[in-house]
Amino acid sequence: MANSRGTIYGLTALCPIKDDEGDERPHHMQLREYLAALQRDQRSPFSAISSTHLARLAVLDDVVFVGAPAMEEHLSSRYLVFVSNFDGDLDSYLTRMAREVPWFVDDVWSHCTGYPGTRDPVAFVAYMKTCQLETTFLFADVDDKTVQETLTALEVQSELVAFVEENQGRAGEDLKSAFDRHLRHIRTMPPLVPGVRALVVSEKTATVHSTSLTVNDT
Repeated sequence: MANSRGTIYGLTALCPIKDDEGDERPHHMQLREYLAALQRDQRSPFSAISSTHLARLAVLDDVVFVGAPAMEEHLSSRYLVFVSNFDGDLDSYLTRMAREVPWFVDDVWSHCTGYPGTRDPVAFVAYMKTCQLETTFLFADVDDKTVQETLTALEVQSELVAFVEENQGRAGEDLKSAFDRHLRHIRTMPPLVPGVRALVVSEKTATVHSTSLTVNDT
């Protein structure tokens, strides 16, 4: 399977972290601290890039593989793992990162070997492509809708569940009038902001749906 599924592109990149074990605060520790403090909701930098469905950042120390016959293999350096699912093509998305959240990109990738900065978006795109791994098993729970279309669907779902809960047992005409009012309300609702959680509540379940969130593993 290729890097895309439907209209969704799946990026996986492993960027080598600078080796400075002799320093008091090595790059991998600075990066862990930064990622741990990074906002994960509508304040996430990835929420500013409106085409982001999901983004994940993690520091990878090592991967020990024991083959047959038994033999240990290790990574040559620590890596920053960057995974993102987004609408559209790779070049446009990486260019938007360099132009729309350059401070964030610099804060993160300045700890990585060979990082060229964001002043030249073309150089940044080229750098990220050298770190890219082919996504061999991309799964997108929604592979033919944009972020905003997905948010709108979740918002409508939440509103309809609330309507059903609030209007149990109403007579036909009253129910129709109430539904017409609710439908007008749904049509005039402002769009959800990426990263905001839409709460779907019923008497039996309470489910949180969200999109464009940042997950930071340290």
